This record gives sequence, structure tokens and C-alpha cells, in this order.
Amino acid sequence: MHSEKTEDQSVSAEGSADTVVLNKDRKSERIASLDALRGFDMLWIVGGSALAGNAAKYFEWPWLKWFAGQFHHPSWEGFTCYDQIFPMFLFIVGVAIPFSIGSMRKKELSNLRIYFRITRRFILLLILGVIYNGGLQLSGYENTRFGSVLGFIGVGYFFAALIVLNCRISTQIIWFFGILLGYWAAIEWIPVPGIGAGVITPQGSLATYIDQAWMPGRFHFDLYDPQGILPCISCICTALAGAITGYWLKGTDRNKWVKAAGLLFGGIACVAIGIFWGQFLPIIKNLWTGSFVMLTAGISLLLLSIFYFIMDVLSLKKWAFFFTVIGVNPITIYLGQRFINFHHTKNFMFKGLISQFDSSLHGLLHSVFFIVTWWLVLLYFYRKKIFLKI
Repeated sequence: MHSEKTEDQSVSAEGSADTVVLNKDRKSERIASLDALRGFDMLWIVGGSALAGNAAKYFEWPWLKWFAGQFHHPSWEGFTCYDQIFPMFLFIVGVAIPFSIGSMRKKELSNLRIYFRITRRFILLLILGVIYNGGLQLSGYENTRFGSVLGFIGVGYFFAALIVLNCRISTQIIWFFGILLGYWAAIEWIPVPGIGAGVITPQGSLATYIDQAWMPGRFHFDLYDPQGILPCISCICTALAGAITGYWLKGTDRNKWVKAAGLLFGGIACVAIGIFWGQFLPIIKNLWTGSFVMLTAGISLLLLSIFYFIMDVLSLKKWAFFFTVIGVNPITIYLGQRFINFHHTKNFMFKGLISQFDSSLHGLLHSVFFIVTWWLVLLYFYRKKIFLKI
């Protein structure tokens, strides 16, 4: 991972600070909505969820209380807005894959060189994931958590990129549904010793059994890890759904209105399939079930259709600058909130100002200025064209 500072920054959007570019020309047409959507997604990590909670406490509006209640993960089955953050980021990673591979091929890189770049990114994400989990504390192999969000993204990206690199779009779609249906068949029909087949509970699922049998180190939960071995197979489909979307956006034989409509109708279809499938295969984030993949891919498509229509079809982009500043540096955000105490920085800069207001407002203002602190740092990086890239 390194810091890049260039005169005309245009990076690849493969899960770092990336803007998709349709060609090499300086006047090239960018998919501006992708950075903004990524920023909207990352906003909830840099304090948006806390802001919603404190706003609900202060204003006590019913709809705001409901919205604030969406920022927690269900213990097992079910779905909340908080569950959408991770899969939408992985989906956006996937959207960029056809563009980045196309760019590498335009540079006449050999397949071996492309494989090397894909593999290097995959390995770096795995390593950074373990470091994020405290791997540098050297607390022992058995106390180290190897499952991680970054590793999960790395697995999804790596295998989706291999499929895109070697398969036509029709075959990519076959891979997408084949993996999802195969995963469903495995958890329904492969028996867990002493429990049987088709048991989808934390104690009895096939994913739990495989984690306990084969996954090294400690788990995030006592029995299993939500970024365990079996869910890693399903997560490939989230990235692949993004890649198929990227292929749709990359096409030069259709205009932007058609592309926006395709995103909208594709999103509606995926949400409908996810909800319907959820009647037979529960929507469970910790298992990354097929119904969860379809629902979250559908919501990602719907949100992308809104951002794409406003920003890339209507060319109304200035309103999203706040999100774009966040969206171009996601690795900075994810690692920064682990290693840097931004609450201390926020207090140093704004605690005196906050203390001038009534105490009932303090919680809300602390949340607001926490986001402001983050945004000012990211704005500096944006202005200086400094992006952390893997």
C-alpha cells in the first residue's frame, strides 16, 4: 500500500480510492456517481450511524427513531440498513473490475502481469485484514483472528476478477447463479455430523462446522466467524454482481438513459428475487446466504441508479462533492478509524465550541463535529491528490 500524488489522478476503483475512467483521454467521461456512492456508503462508518442515533435522541421524531434503530446487525436472521454497508462496498469494488482489466489490456499488459496485479492486491488485503484485527500484537496463532472484512473483500475481488478476465458476460452470469445455487445446495443437503443437513442456525449450520474444523485462529463470535470459509464463497457473487453491472455501464452501444433504466430495473428484480428467495433460504448476513446476496445487490443497484441518473445522466454533480471527498479514500477511512483517535482530534478542535451550547445538544454536536473532523482530513488529501491505494 502506498501513497500516490500525481498531477492527473485517475485510479482504478478496485476497492481503494478509485474513480472509474472510460478512456485514457484527459477529457474522458468519468462515472462520477461511483465515487459519490462509495462516499455515501462510507459515511456511516465515519460517524453517520452515531449521528442518526444522537439526532433521534434529541428530536424524538418517530421516523428518525426507526432509522436510528437500523444501525445494528441482527443477531442472526433478518436485515437492517447497517447490513447494506459492507456488501455495497464489495459490489462497488466489483463494478470497477471490467474497467480496470480493460485499462490494463489497453496498456498491453500480458495476462501474467494482470494475474500478478490481481494476486498482489488479494494478498495485501489478506495481510492488512489480519493487521487490522490486531495481528501485530503477536498474541499467538490461536488468539489471532484471520477472518476479516478486508480479507473478505480480497477473496471476492480476486475470484470475481479471475472470472471476468477469463469469461464472457454470459458465462459470468452462469458463474454468478451457479455459485449461489451451489452454496444453497451445500447448506441444505450436506449433513453436519451429529446434527444433520439443512440446519441454518449458529450452532448447527454447515458454515459453523467448517469454521470449527478448518479455520485457524480465533473467531469473531464464539462458534463461527461471519467472514468464515463458506461465506467467502458466496461473497464472490456480490463482487461478480458488481462486475456484471460494470460491464453494463462500460458498454458503448447504449446511451446513459438506457444504462440508468437498466440499473433501476435490475435493482427491482434483484430485490424481488432476494425477498422471494428469503421465504425458503433466510436472509442472513453472517452466512452471506444467496437471498442476502440478491437483496443487497438489488439495493446497491437501486442506489447506484439514483446516483448515476442524477450525476452522470443529468450531470448534476456539485451536490455530491461532500460524498466524493469521502469516497475517493476508503482505505484511509477504514484503516484510519482503527489506528487514529479521531475523537481526541475532534475534542481538541471543537470541544470548546460544543461546550457553549446547551448540554442536551452535546451528543448531537459531538457526532456532527466528528464527521467534520474526518471530512476536513479527507478534504486535505483530496485537494493534495493524495490517495491510499492497494
